[in-house]
Amino acid sequence: MPEGHTVHRLAEAFGHGLVGQRVRTSSPQGRFSEAAQIDRMVLLGAEAVGKHLFLAFAPSADVDLDAPVVRFVHVHLGLYGSWTFAGEPGFARMHAIGAPRVRVGEQEHSLDAGTADWQYLLPRPTTRLRIQGPCGLADLTGPTACTLLDGAGRQAIVDRLGPDPLRADADPEQFVSRVVGSRSGIGTMLMNQEVVAGIGNIYRAELLFRARLDPFVPGKALSRSMVEGIWEDLVALMHYGARTGRIVTTQPEHRLLDPRIMERTRQNGDEDPTVVPREQSFYVYHRHTLPCRLCGTVVRSQELAGRTVYWCPRCQTVRTRRAAWIRENPAAPWAYADRHDLPGPAA
Repeated sequence: MPEGHTVHRLAEAFGHGLVGQRVRTSSPQGRFSEAAQIDRMVLLGAEAVGKHLFLAFAPSADVDLDAPVVRFVHVHLGLYGSWTFAGEPGFARMHAIGAPRVRVGEQEHSLDAGTADWQYLLPRPTTRLRIQGPCGLADLTGPTACTLLDGAGRQAIVDRLGPDPLRADADPEQFVSRVVGSRSGIGTMLMNQEVVAGIGNIYRAELLFRARLDPFVPGKALSRSMVEGIWEDLVALMHYGARTGRIVTTQPEHRLLDPRIMERTRQNGDEDPTVVPREQSFYVYHRHTLPCRLCGTVVRSQELAGRTVYWCPRCQTVRTRRAAWIRENPAAPWAYADRHDLPGPAA
């Protein structure tokens, strides 16, 4: 399932290619008949809140976003959803976002996202929604949710969510208070979108490793300082993900330590030789039965909150206060750096 950084990249892609334009909307699959209600409207904006994408439509470009006439297409990609893009050169900064999918109109051959033929591309039969502007189009397939809402409906969804680390209006105090006030384990709480919006299974496992924290420690047992540290680490890691399209949580000097992974974890840009390879990107995620990169203990896995959690039983302990390791190994210096893709020397 795409994590929150992916949805923020989606919103950016729509903002770059389609926002501000009058668009055609249709549902080739027929399962989103509401597309007819927004056909020929202007796409006013694209907004990400956690794993939720909201596309705002109005009759004209001069309408305020909070006007009663505005309608929002709400999309949650879930496990199998994906957006694919095609258009004029420069329209699409990426060809697809979400679950692995072929490009629009692609069978078994490659199609450049910037092509003069994009206007003649037929949607696949599974396309839930097509949005087409003057310079390109976006096709949605396989989402968990695709609904048309008014402003109140959008707000009802947003109100249910915890703070999104990638949003300027995020309140970290809300996250801290919900964690330290709960008897649930921290590994369970990090997957609860009402506690923090946008985290998925990869970020959960990696955050807890970097915090040196056992996944089963109750939130009430943690100090506020420790939970604040988890938030700070999360913000840096997710900003890296939003900027690059990839989840990387390892310190540069640790990336060449036992660079193996048990399951194929596909990420955007895997074919690019300049990015951090997926085998070097994680400390524990999909590294079950392999030795920990740092201490050599076998990484364990267990189902927790409906998904498999991964952890090192030696590095991650029952603790209440922030570990010295995370103070000595902050993500911010490389997560926000312009050049961070080349791994550092093995430690």
